[in-house]
Amino acid sequence: MKVCRQSTKIVKPCYEGNPPPATSQHICLSVFDTVTFDTHIAVIYVFKPPTPPNATVEQGLRTVLAEYREWAGRFARDDEGRRVILLNDEGVRLVEATIDCTLAEAMPFKPSSSLLNLHPNLKGVEELMQVQLTRFTCGSMVLGFTSHHMVADGHSTSNFLIAWGQRTRGLEMEPLPLHDRAIFAPRDPPRFEFEHRGVEFTTNRLEEDELRLPLFEPLLAGGNDDNIIVHKAHFTLEFLSKLKVKASSARGTDKPYTTFESLVAHLWRTITKARRLNGFETTHVRISVNGRSRLRPRVPNEYFGNLVLWAFPQARVKELLQEPLHHAAKLIHDSITNVNDSYFKSFIDFASSKEEDMKDLVPTANMSKSVLCPNIEVDSWLRFPFYDLDFGGGSPYVFMPSYFPVEGMLFLLPSFIGDGSIDAIVPLFEHSLVSFKKACYCLD
Repeated sequence: MKVCRQSTKIVKPCYEGNPPPATSQHICLSVFDTVTFDTHIAVIYVFKPPTPPNATVEQGLRTVLAEYREWAGRFARDDEGRRVILLNDEGVRLVEATIDCTLAEAMPFKPSSSLLNLHPNLKGVEELMQVQLTRFTCGSMVLGFTSHHMVADGHSTSNFLIAWGQRTRGLEMEPLPLHDRAIFAPRDPPRFEFEHRGVEFTTNRLEEDELRLPLFEPLLAGGNDDNIIVHKAHFTLEFLSKLKVKASSARGTDKPYTTFESLVAHLWRTITKARRLNGFETTHVRISVNGRSRLRPRVPNEYFGNLVLWAFPQARVKELLQEPLHHAAKLIHDSITNVNDSYFKSFIDFASSKEEDMKDLVPTANMSKSVLCPNIEVDSWLRFPFYDLDFGGGSPYVFMPSYFPVEGMLFLLPSFIGDGSIDAIVPLFEHSLVSFKKACYCLD
């Protein structure tokens, strides 16, 4: 399929007759914003006809940006050198494009480099948000959406997208976002109840030392036999039900593990086995934990920004593979449970600290790496209401991430079939992928 980009423009907020606000204001990033990934993320939506004209979608974008001004701003530094979002209404980039085939001819969308043609470039981008509207010959529309992760997490971004759909249909935005990022004040006196060095923060020296470990030398060397392939594994509702029963078999009358915990446990073990790692090597999973429901008092779901920390269940490779599935599920469950109100508040106190040694720390969230082995990272989009985006012609036919060939970086998302099944996007080295496919659907 050949994509032809026909036009590009900057779209600025429209205040619909109201006087525009001052463009000299800024928003300080919270401790959760500054610890997350400093990069743009791209997602892809596909809509079948009927779809509204580009001009209608654009006008909806202009009006929603009047409420979500952060996206139309730019990063800057305040007088103390801290990164801020300058609310200067400079706008977002909108690209209009066409594609020389029907949607039926292009389906199914595979996780390959061809997806990069369906959204604007992520490199060297000044705009905090970009949009590409690509039209198929049959009238279907692809929305390629890119956004900077330090502005908002997946939960907030999905709220914004739903609001964009509402404004495009001429509806009022509901609910309105909570923009106050100053609500995460440290306690007085601060209490560092948990260790955050080596968890959310590390040092540049530590990362360099990690890359010198012998384990990584052959992996980083790459080679023709070590190409990273992005594979999509489909897990049916029947398979997931059986997996959940198996993972929860040792819990007795206790509440069973969730589908998410069971599936991540299975993928962790299957990927680790496929990698053929040393049995005494340690492997961990990085799992995002939404703090909105964990902090006390609870933070409203309308909060706009980042509010995520991570759980890091870990095990020796030998232990992970020799013990049954429920062992891995328990490690994951307990680790997620421990990222609670106390942990979030300890992080706020630590990340807000003015101690001298904080200057040497950098976030561990780093998407510049192309290899995560022996670890994996799981980015779950299972609970985000991305399928609620409606520009006037109904819900998306397909929703998926763009092409991210980072070995070990997993995405979990609800299948577009809509029957409760789950798709897992699994990037692995080619030689590991062969073994992964053989064991992926094995419940023994």
